[in-house]
Amino acid sequence: MRFLIRVIINAFAIWVVTLIDPLQVDVIPFPPGETLQMVLTLLAVAAVFAIVNTIIGTVIKIVAFPLYILTLGLISLIINGFLLWLTAWLTHWWQWGLRVEDFWLGVVAALVITLINWILGIFLRPQLKKKR
Repeated sequence: MRFLIRVIINAFAIWVVTLIDPLQVDVIPFPPGETLQMVLTLLAVAAVFAIVNTIIGTVIKIVAFPLYILTLGLISLIINGFLLWLTAWLTHWWQWGLRVEDFWLGVVAALVITLINWILGIFLRPQLKKKR
């Protein structure tokens, strides 16, 4: 259930980022490119992004732990931008997917996605039941 909520929040965040024109981030929908195909493409890209964050992001964060300390966590912006760029690279092999034109604009887009995930995660995160 958590993964599904995370994918839906990621899909919404990626959609919002595609609406911000200067970031040059686009989603190429499944053919024929109507609304349903766009939603399915956003969900597929969000699932790939969540898997990349979970697997590769965790490994990078463990290896780069000293850099986190040295930069007081600011390296996470670069790592998140790299993970977004990696997601775009993984989905560019098909005729659908995420397109990020510039790495540094991808870093800004990843920052926006992170902020949206954080804000929506506060409200939509499944609450643990308290034991009495």
